[in-house]
Amino acid sequence: AQAGYPAKVLSLMDELTLTLPRKIREENRRAAEAAGARWVPHPADAVVDRMIDDFGRPGRSGGAGFYEYADGRRTRLWPGLREHFTDPAKQPADLTELSERMLFAEALDAVRCLEEGVLASVADANVGSLLGIGFPPWTGGVLQYVNGYEGGLPGFVARARELADRHGERFLPPELLLRKAERAETFTDA
Repeated sequence: AQAGYPAKVLSLMDELTLTLPRKIREENRRAAEAAGARWVPHPADAVVDRMIDDFGRPGRSGGAGFYEYADGRRTRLWPGLREHFTDPAKQPADLTELSERMLFAEALDAVRCLEEGVLASVADANVGSLLGIGFPPWTGGVLQYVNGYEGGLPGFVARARELADRHGERFLPPELLLRKAERAETFTDA
């Protein structure tokens, strides 16, 4: 909610059921391996698996997920989240950085989709991200967020590299983004 998403991420996951992202993940893994690509698990995969397998919490339709439910209505976050998924040795997460990481993850995926021809235009990426996946409206869309980032595309690339150093290669900027940043371009259909 702090980043401007219309729905809380954990609430949305509960609505979709946690088994759906697991099925999608396994299908993507199989497809990547069949194509000879290296599969890189996402850190959230282990959380989803534990929620389903260890705690029997598949989401709202199963009566329990990240939230607790009474008579089909969400009541509160499951207290077990703190107990089972908190590392007392770590500092509490910086919510500003968490918000930015969510935005960057989707923006970088959109650049990859444009690079691979999955997206046909910048307009498709921006409109689709706003109306299709609920990207925060204040951004103007997923690629407009990249364009408008402080320092433009070079600033976005620098921050993506910082995030990659701290949080993994999923934040590495794709080649298309690097080329555009080097040329001081923006994402546009014109």
